Amino acid sequence: MSFDEIIERRGTHSVKWDAMEAIYGVPRDEGIAMWVADMDFRPPECVTKAVQDMADHGVYGYFGDEGPYRESIQWWMKTRHNWDVQAGEIFTTHGLVNGTSMCLESFTKHGDGVVLFTPVYHAFAKVIHGSDREVVECELVNNNGRYEFDFDAYDAQMTGNETMVILCSPHNPGGRVWTRDELEGVAAFAKRHDLVLVSDEIHHDLTFGAKHIPMAHIDGIEDRLVMMTATTKTFNIAGSHSGNVIIRDPDLREKFARRMLGLGISPNSFGLHMATAAYSPEGAKWVDQLVEYLDGNRKLIDDGLNAIPGLASMNMEATYLAWVDFSGTGMTREEFTQRVQQDAKIAVNHGPTFGTGGENFLRFNFATPRTVVKEAVERMQNAFADLQ
Repeated sequence: MSFDEIIERRGTHSVKWDAMEAIYGVPRDEGIAMWVADMDFRPPECVTKAVQDMADHGVYGYFGDEGPYRESIQWWMKTRHNWDVQAGEIFTTHGLVNGTSMCLESFTKHGDGVVLFTPVYHAFAKVIHGSDREVVECELVNNNGRYEFDFDAYDAQMTGNETMVILCSPHNPGGRVWTRDELEGVAAFAKRHDLVLVSDEIHHDLTFGAKHIPMAHIDGIEDRLVMMTATTKTFNIAGSHSGNVIIRDPDLREKFARRMLGLGISPNSFGLHMATAAYSPEGAKWVDQLVEYLDGNRKLIDDGLNAIPGLASMNMEATYLAWVDFSGTGMTREEFTQRVQQDAKIAVNHGPTFGTGGENFLRFNFATPRTVVKEAVERMQNAFADLQ
């Protein structure tokens, strides 16, 4: 396939393209949608064929015999991440936002504190608040455009009311691939404060040179670790709403299983067929091509935005989400946001939604054909031409 193909998504019930005018005031016919984290590419042919085979069969009943589905997950994690997963450790949720919510339901109670390293993926805080838990923001240190942890500061923040910490690995929106030392630091922090550690690794296949290390490879935390992975970001099938919560510890696994049973949650058959097809040699070949293409887009948007005085696009080691700091412009958040949305006509995520530390940032999704990225960069340079 060609990632350069322009696929018209307007009028297809795409929240990314069809809702940008209502939410951001960016005109639907002229705007460029760079907010919601899905890609403007078709998935690999093996995934499309799986859906077509279902349509051709024409009967859409309950999914059974999960053996091949689970084996495909095991194969992918072993082959791509050198991670051995047992079939009985895998739970399928309706995406990883639902997976996060299920972890809150299973391992915390109303009023508990849940630690986030902010700025971080905005849906975490939403589901924590929605579950009547308390968000505890531990702000990452922005060290010359690179996020780092400050565990001494985080230790001082803890009150004893905290029962869970959620890690985004690789990090969204900062694009960090955490090192082994950093992951060991997170693990030690969780152990010191007796926290269940939920590691959301949905972007683990989309890395640029840096080596992602699954948190499951860190010793001594098996009794408190919950891993979350999915095909949805990697293969652009977020609408399938499927994700995996992988739990090795039997006590945590039993608690999670009881909550799943109590809420009557069972998988979507379309999502399972698509995931099984995706986690395959053909899917792996497609991902390698995708990452190479995204890397080209990454360099294009970084070079183009960093050329604008006052803008700084954080160096990305993973994801397809550029995290751009506008503080150097001296503008208010309202002013630089208006220039992006009204002058450049680009819909982007607002930094404050990611929590403390995101106030002067906007997030740009560059998983789109290169001509669209080039157009977005030109629009940005024109919108901020007076600074150049």
